[in-house]
Formats: sequence, structure tokens, C-alpha cells
Amino acid sequence: MTTIDDDTLPQASARPKASPQADSGRVAALGAFLRAGAVFILLALLVVGFTIAQPAFINIANLMSVLQAVSVVAILGAGVTVTLAVGGFDLSIGAVAASSVMAASYAMIVWGLDAYATVPLVLAFGALVGLVNAFLIVRLKVPDLLATLAMMFLLSGLQLIPTAGRSISAGLTLPDGSKATGAYDPAFLLIGRYSIFGTLPVSVVLMAVVAIALFILTERTRIGRLLFATGGNEVATRLAGASTVRLKTLAYVLSGTLASLGGMVIAARVGRGDISSGGSLLMDSVAAALIGFAVFNLRRPNVLGTIAGAVFVGVLLNGLTMLNAPYYTQDFVKGAVLVGALALTYGLGRSNP
Repeated sequence: MTTIDDDTLPQASARPKASPQADSGRVAALGAFLRAGAVFILLALLVVGFTIAQPAFINIANLMSVLQAVSVVAILGAGVTVTLAVGGFDLSIGAVAASSVMAASYAMIVWGLDAYATVPLVLAFGALVGLVNAFLIVRLKVPDLLATLAMMFLLSGLQLIPTAGRSISAGLTLPDGSKATGAYDPAFLLIGRYSIFGTLPVSVVLMAVVAIALFILTERTRIGRLLFATGGNEVATRLAGASTVRLKTLAYVLSGTLASLGGMVIAARVGRGDISSGGSLLMDSVAAALIGFAVFNLRRPNVLGTIAGAVFVGVLLNGLTMLNAPYYTQDFVKGAVLVGALALTYGLGRSNP
């Protein structure tokens, strides 16, 4: 007959049981981890999946190609991020980038300028556009979406006038019937075509420099804190003694300048002033900036999140291309994956504190 020692009963009953609060805490922690790393988790899954399906995807040359392809979108997205920080929005960045492609090409091919004169000239053009946007928004009180939309249409038409709607290349026939005698400066072409040590493209280095500089400005300086304060509560920021006029002007000037930088990268890569350049830059850069809200679960504009968003989209499109996915399905797949990433970020653990 089996007997039970009375001493064992209290020991068995004394085993600690997981409290509902502990379980809830673990679930909340898991949800927070998934929300903070949703984009990176999906990015890792994409890389693993594409590598299994096509081993050439993980090749260093292909990865550098992905980064080079997204560099322009990331640079423009960084400009959008700054305007979002002050509670604004810049719809003109795609048009500024496309106009900068044409401006750089016109300066070298028609005016005969070299790279050292063209680069500052085009950057000044972008800064001027940003200044005009800021004047419309800050001084004339035009809503940011309307002001930058008007600027987008203005630039889209203006870039076609000097060449009568033609793309710019060597030997361009001008509206007066004469021939352009200039050519692209080889030093300028290095911006879009040269790779350091034969591996690291210059455009990727530019993207990294822009990301680091803007991260320091927005996250580690007083100006950055004031930019976000302006977007959060403009009246309170002004009452605290900060000039919201100057802060908004700075944001739009930075956005225009970065858009011009992105346009020059395109011009240097293509080697001509293509009137169709910049067609999808607006939507792609805005998508990257908005995905940035989900990175690290910050739920606010942040430059590193924007770069991660641009890389996320670039990896997805490159992988689909390598798998020979039909072009007409790529936007659908991109949208579905982005919806999943954002739903994972904003949905999981929403009820948890």
C-alpha cells in the first residue's frame, strides 16, 4: 500500500505559481519588443527568404547595389522627416530633385560649367526653393500641403521650358536652333558612378553622411529638440522663447537642399537630364519617412527610421526583381508587406500600458 508523507504536502503546495501580473508583464514585454523591431524582423525574414530562393541575393555586390538604389530615396526621405518634425509636409521634394537633375545637366552641357561650380549652384537652387516654401507657409500662412503642391506643379513645368520639353544630353538642340557644346564633367559623374575601393558607392557614403548629420542635429542638439517641440505644440514653443519661424524655415531649406543633392546623384548616375526622372521619388521617399515612425516604436519622425524604411523597400523590390516577379505585382506586394509591418508595430500590445 502506498503511503504519502505528510511533510511533502506543504512542499508541493508551496511551489510558486505564475501570477497573472507576471504573465501580463511578459506578454507586454514581448509586444513591445515586436513593435520596436517589427521592421527589422521583417527585413531579416526578407533577406533570409530571398537568399534561400536566390543565393546571389546575399552577394556583396548586390547588397551594395541595393544601397546605391535606395540612397536617393533615403536622402529625400531625410528631408521629409525634418519637415514632419515641425508639423509640416513637403510635397515638392520629387519635383525639386527632378528639377535639380535638369539644372545640373543644363549648367554643364549648355553653360559649360564644371563640377565645382555646378554642385554649389544646384544646392543653392534647392535651398532657394525651400526658402520660398517656408515664406509661403510661415509668412503668408498658406497650408503646407497646398504651398508645396503648388511648388511641385511650378517646378514640374519650369524644368521643361529652357529645353522646350527635351531631355538634356551632349549635342542638345536648343530652342533657338543652336547646338549645346558642353559635356558632363567627369568629376561630377563620380558622384553617381564611383565606388570607393571598388565596393562602396559614393552615393551610399553621401547617404550615411546625411543620416549621421541629421541624426545628430535632430536627436542630440537643442535645435533638434525645438524642431520636435514646434511640431508637437507650436504655441508653447513660441511662448518658451524659441523662434518657430526660423525653425520651420530651417526645416524647409534643409528639405529643398537634400532634394537637390538627391537630384545630382541621379544626374551623375544617369549622365543626362532626363525629363522623366524623379517620377516615383515623392511617394517612395514619403513611404520611407512614414515607415520610420514604426522603427524602434518611436511613433514620431526620426532619421534613422527613415533610412531603415528606405532600405526595407529597396531590399523588397530588389528581391522581387531577382525572382523575376512581374512588374505589375511589385507595388501590390510592397504595399502588402508595408501594411503588415505597420499593423505589427501599431497593433500588437496596444491595450498594454
